[in-house]
Amino acid sequence: MDFDMRALPKASRYKILGSCVTPRPIAWVTSLSVDGVANAAPYSFFNVLGDDPPTIALGLLAHAELRLKDTAANIRARGEFVVNLVDEAHAEAMNLTCIDAPPEIDEFVLAGLEPAASVAVAPPRIASAPVSFECRSLHLIETGPRQIAVIAEVLHAHIRDEFVLDAENHYIDSPGMRLIARLHGSGWYSRQSATFQMKRPVWGRLRGRE
Repeated sequence: MDFDMRALPKASRYKILGSCVTPRPIAWVTSLSVDGVANAAPYSFFNVLGDDPPTIALGLLAHAELRLKDTAANIRARGEFVVNLVDEAHAEAMNLTCIDAPPEIDEFVLAGLEPAASVAVAPPRIASAPVSFECRSLHLIETGPRQIAVIAEVLHAHIRDEFVLDAENHYIDSPGMRLIARLHGSGWYSRQSATFQMKRPVWGRLRGRE
């Protein structure tokens, strides 16, 4: 079946995208308002774009109240934020920060999260998160009414010691982090409990089989 995405209502477009593009990593974004109020909110329209410089992309949809989401407003005002990754242990706290709280509410306090000072940016990171990326925005692109795509450079990475297998060679225990991801539909998430590996093909070896 074909769907004309231009003709569908907003909710239907979201259902199709969210149901088909899975699993999606979760960026638990911490930011600061112009008044210094800390904000934490999860976003699953998120991924890595490149490594020179290290670059991530973040999609921030419009607020239901027809305004910018607090995260988008904070990033636009300050140009800095932290992406914290979410493991199973933080799932409930992350879910609590999805709440439609007013801008003056500090989600660190609401969810019982301990802030930790960042090195290169003003917004705090989540101290207990398995990974935190301090980011500075490179480009803010308005892709629709109050919908913003953020392209940002990762300035500093924090990885909890128990997940660093070899610091010199930067070997990271990715399975050990037990990160979760967003799936289809409201409230559905996945664990990294079932994986498989395929080696990347090499053209020279493939040609040698002829």
